[in-house]
Amino acid sequence: MPTVVNCPTCKEKVEWSEQSPYRPFCSKRCQLIDLGEWSFENNKISSPITSANELNQDMIEDIEAMLAKNDDSFFKE
Repeated sequence: MPTVVNCPTCKEKVEWSEQSPYRPFCSKRCQLIDLGEWSFENNKISSPITSANELNQDMIEDIEAMLAKNDDSFFKE
């Protein structure tokens, strides 16, 4: 049995399957309305940006450490 969700814009029921190309939206219209809400900053992600920056710094340090361990033979060919 396919999963049925409510369209985030108009609340119409939408089957979550390949036959619903705009899922979770019911139509292109509802998809564009939602995109407009994000572009006008009516919708926002509530987590603070500072915590994401700290995570990114940790990720950068990990990547730099991995690169330092690799030998350069890949680039010498």
